[in-house]
Amino acid sequence: MSHLSAIGRPAPPPAPAAPPPRTAWREGLDRLRTAATTEPGRLRIIGAVLAALVVAFGAVTAWQVSDRETAADAVAEHSQPLSADAARIYRSLADADTTAASGFLAGGQEPAAVQRRYERDIGTASELLVRAAANTDGSASARAEIRKISQLLPVYTGLVESARANNRQGLPLGGAYLRYANDTMRTRLLPAADRLYEVETARLGEDYGDAKSWPWAAMGVGVAALAALGWAQRRNYRRTNRVFNHGLLGASAAAAVVLAWLVVGHAIARADLNESDDHGAKSLRVLNEARIASLRARADENLTLVARGAVVVDKDGADKGKDAYEVSYASRMSGLVGRESGSRPAKGSLLGRARQLADDSGGREPVEAAATAVRTWQARHKAARGADDAGDYKGALEKVIGAKDSTGESFDRVDDELAKALDHEQRQFQQAADSGRGAFTGMAAGAGTLAVLGAAGAVLGIGRRLSEYR
Repeated sequence: MSHLSAIGRPAPPPAPAAPPPRTAWREGLDRLRTAATTEPGRLRIIGAVLAALVVAFGAVTAWQVSDRETAADAVAEHSQPLSADAARIYRSLADADTTAASGFLAGGQEPAAVQRRYERDIGTASELLVRAAANTDGSASARAEIRKISQLLPVYTGLVESARANNRQGLPLGGAYLRYANDTMRTRLLPAADRLYEVETARLGEDYGDAKSWPWAAMGVGVAALAALGWAQRRNYRRTNRVFNHGLLGASAAAAVVLAWLVVGHAIARADLNESDDHGAKSLRVLNEARIASLRARADENLTLVARGAVVVDKDGADKGKDAYEVSYASRMSGLVGRESGSRPAKGSLLGRARQLADDSGGREPVEAAATAVRTWQARHKAARGADDAGDYKGALEKVIGAKDSTGESFDRVDDELAKALDHEQRQFQQAADSGRGAFTGMAAGAGTLAVLGAAGAVLGIGRRLSEYR
């Protein structure tokens, strides 16, 4: 009040508050908007976007190709070998059980060759268990099955030794020990080995899926980069009437080469990996199942004579009251070649599927020879059962474990032919898998190098246009 009366006029209004300071992001956005209103500014933005797109294309391509190359390497060097080792563990255990029964039938003086085979099977299984435990990374279920087999194997071998000791003394208790050992193998050891095989085979399938999956992200970014480069060159042509910009043309060529390399290389790798799966891994799986079925059938055949009717089927059904081992034998042989007669295996049988999956004579011929040996085995088994049912146990024994014209001779032929087929299909798998992963070689590094060159070409091409405004 005193101030107003002193000077005779009103005081000036207070100054407006200062606006808040702009953030760096806001300032950058404003500069970008200002630059976009001029042709040089627009060219700089276009150059930056093109370079970023081409570099992103190279980076995503290198990342996705590296992932698929790693998965393809795992197929060839890790998961398939682990699956094969799991199958060998199962096969070694089944063969040990079969061999133990054969040695028991031979009497108190077990043949040295039979004993060596049994010990070799147990040693092989133990060695493979150690290797599987060392290489089974991150799979709790696989480790659990390995631990279970490792704990049960000494129990089984102890029962077999008890059976042998009683058999050498001529005590009938030996047969009970052997049946208990076989029951341990069938109900505990082999199911655990089968679960281990399924776990490792499932991991092989996952690695196949990862290696064969299309790199959609890289392909999408590549198409976007090529489209942007094409648009930039068309824009350049419309504004300058110049057909070519060497920098942009070079960037387009680099992006096109990477995209073509990605699509064609992956298609080749996918085709070879499919070949290794369809005519390698799948064949190996079926052949392993066939070989195991023949081993189990042989063990059933031997145990039929060991038990001599002491073990019967107790479940309700058509087989109730029949010899359990003989019923199991018939089931295994039916699974091997089918129920129909004839030299060739039925289509849905294990050997029929193995023959169908084999893609050359080297794979088919051993399977066909194995099927023929199975038919001979069935005929000889029928004669052995006839002798046993007629009370001629010694004659039946000769027909089962004899040196000539016995079922054991037929079984050995089946096992040998299936081993040949497995070796052939393993080579086929390895060749196709190596070819498949070879298609990825150099692709990641090449894509990264070409992407950098392409980005440089885009920047130089835009820079050439910018120089015209100076």
